[in-house]
Amino acid sequence: MKGIHFILLACFIASAFTCFFASAFDPSPLQDFCVAIDGPKNGVFVNGKFCKDPKLVVADDFFFSGLNKPGNTSNRVGSNVTTVNVNQIPGLNTLGISLVRIDYAPYGGQNPPHTHPRGTEILVVVQGTLYVGFVTSNPENRLVTKILYPGDVFVFPIGLIHFQYNVGNTAAVAFAGLSSQNAGVITIANAVFGSNPPINPDVLTKAFQLDKNVVTHLQSLF
Repeated sequence: MKGIHFILLACFIASAFTCFFASAFDPSPLQDFCVAIDGPKNGVFVNGKFCKDPKLVVADDFFFSGLNKPGNTSNRVGSNVTTVNVNQIPGLNTLGISLVRIDYAPYGGQNPPHTHPRGTEILVVVQGTLYVGFVTSNPENRLVTKILYPGDVFVFPIGLIHFQYNVGNTAAVAFAGLSSQNAGVITIANAVFGSNPPINPDVLTKAFQLDKNVVTHLQSLF
């Protein structure tokens, strides 16, 4: 009997963990759609957004225009990300998918090291040449990289730090799909050196094995 109880307990724990990890991602919708609205009027609360009454849904709830327009890359990192998630297309609510266009300035434009806490990314290059990669988790921290050309596709697994860097002499353009209606983004340098309020420099000095003056200088940049 003890053996049976142990097996049942093990099955219960396994099921609980399965449910936990499944709920960590956008759940599969139980209806055709759930168009996001900003308030409870004529709606119900589902997956972080209020749902519009299906009878009031219109085509524009599922529409976005503008991904044909290049983004402005005149900034410190030389890139621009045009996001199309649930905030731009409310009909994406509960559907677990979103899209971005990324423009890169000629040689050196980059989408700096960052991570998406809620989604895997699949990227396709349509113009230019990109050096891309991601770093695996501790303790290995292995760098996986590839040079991409127009038509090439690369996947960045959920939660892993990744980047894209334009190694060509002309502007580059890529489009990426993400497995979340709002995958989120954490740019590593901005988060570490530009947090609000700032992280105590003593913490970063020891963590990065840098001189404290270097740390405070980096914080001043972000």
